[in-house]
Amino acid sequence: MDPIRIAVVGVGKIARDQHLPAIAGNQAFSLAATVSPHDPGVDGVPHARTLDELIESGPAVDAVALCTPPQVRYDLAVQALKKGMHVFLEKPPGATLSEVAALSSRAERVGATLFAAWHSRFAAGVAPARAWLAERRVQSVSIVWREDVHVWHPGQAWIWEPGGLGVFDPGINALSILTHILPRPVFLTGATLEIPSNRAAPIAADIQFRDTGGAAIHMDLDWRQTGPQSWDIVVETDAGTLKLSNGGAVLTLPSGVQHSEDLEYPGLYARFASLIRTGRSDVDAAPLRLVADAFLRGHRKVVAEFHD
Repeated sequence: MDPIRIAVVGVGKIARDQHLPAIAGNQAFSLAATVSPHDPGVDGVPHARTLDELIESGPAVDAVALCTPPQVRYDLAVQALKKGMHVFLEKPPGATLSEVAALSSRAERVGATLFAAWHSRFAAGVAPARAWLAERRVQSVSIVWREDVHVWHPGQAWIWEPGGLGVFDPGINALSILTHILPRPVFLTGATLEIPSNRAAPIAADIQFRDTGGAAIHMDLDWRQTGPQSWDIVVETDAGTLKLSNGGAVLTLPSGVQHSEDLEYPGLYARFASLIRTGRSDVDAAPLRLVADAFLRGHRKVVAEFHD
């Protein structure tokens, strides 16, 4: 079977650190092209400044991985779907829920695969956590997702604009895990969003959720963390405590700590290849819906200016 010819659109840090190595390591794909108005691309691989240019001049591709900021992803996805290309959407899959729904409908009409790629769901501890919780009664959940924005997102102005999500850019990773591992649906009950006076998106958030079984869920997001960083989810159950730490890479159960190799992006591309080969899509918008609910229902608190 011929490999899937894929183009990476948006050649930034995440593309170079994660997407390009994952594609190179998966025999189901061949890197056919890169697209970026600023980055020169990869040696020996055709490069275009825009997706229009790639479509007009080639080379031919079967799929695109959209690694751009979410605010511009919808139009690029529409361009690709019009040409029958399969589309991989980096997280979050769009700037709005309506965009994601429209793309899902379009992909179904044209018979192309659309994949909303939540990389944290492929962290090593997530699948076994989901399996363990399926047989337990969840009593409460605590999420602490604290990191230093200066370290992880330096100079990224788009992330502070409407649609860029602010601290929810990393926080949505926690929500992608939460909505995947809990046996019952989750909904928001209240939130406080701390927004710098010179920015449009929050730098911190305190959020309360509840699942449909009544379990309370508390989320602490903060981009002002210095020193040790925290990406932890603790679930109290009738059978003891489950903890996912280091963004889901390490799982601790009452029986002990489980370690395994962390293969988030290789897992994503294995999933994308499977979806393409079987003619299916995977467009779960639940994590983005919870973020939208926080913006819809959350109390906004103005805090000190933020400067890179």
